[in-house]
Amino acid sequence: MPADQNLERMMKEYGDAILRMCFLYLKDYQLAEDAVQETFIKAMKSYDAFEHRSSEKTWLIRIAINCCKNIMRSRWFQIAGNDLGGEREKAHDDPIEAFLEKNSISRAVMKLNANDRQIIVLYYYQDLSVREIAEAIGKTENAVLQRLKRARDRLKTVLEEAGYGY
Repeated sequence: MPADQNLERMMKEYGDAILRMCFLYLKDYQLAEDAVQETFIKAMKSYDAFEHRSSEKTWLIRIAINCCKNIMRSRWFQIAGNDLGGEREKAHDDPIEAFLEKNSISRAVMKLNANDRQIIVLYYYQDLSVREIAEAIGKTENAVLQRLKRARDRLKTVLEEAGYGY
């Protein structure tokens, strides 16, 4: 299949899921769009080197996570995050942001630290198995299970603080 058709297929198949994951990771819709664009550019450039040892979705998520981490490491992101405080989360210009802002569970997930948010998003929002998450983030399955348990516990605490009882 030609590269442009392959890229188009991957964008249709995985684009929305990758965008949601990047948004939950970065807490900013425009940065998430940038991360998704960079993800697909990198995927297109390196598709011939993709060895298919993992699923295509897992491979794309790995690329997207790295793109998000690169954005978060950038000096601009750190400065903007400090200057804007919580304002980035409150922008409702985008329907996805508006939905997530209304959805209390998504809001609770966004309050978690980056590592906890990452594992919750990959497991519950992307429906990846523990094995696939381990491949995507470069950790062992046991490490993923431990991180998932800790993230669930922290999420439960955040939800309880917001008034959700168990």
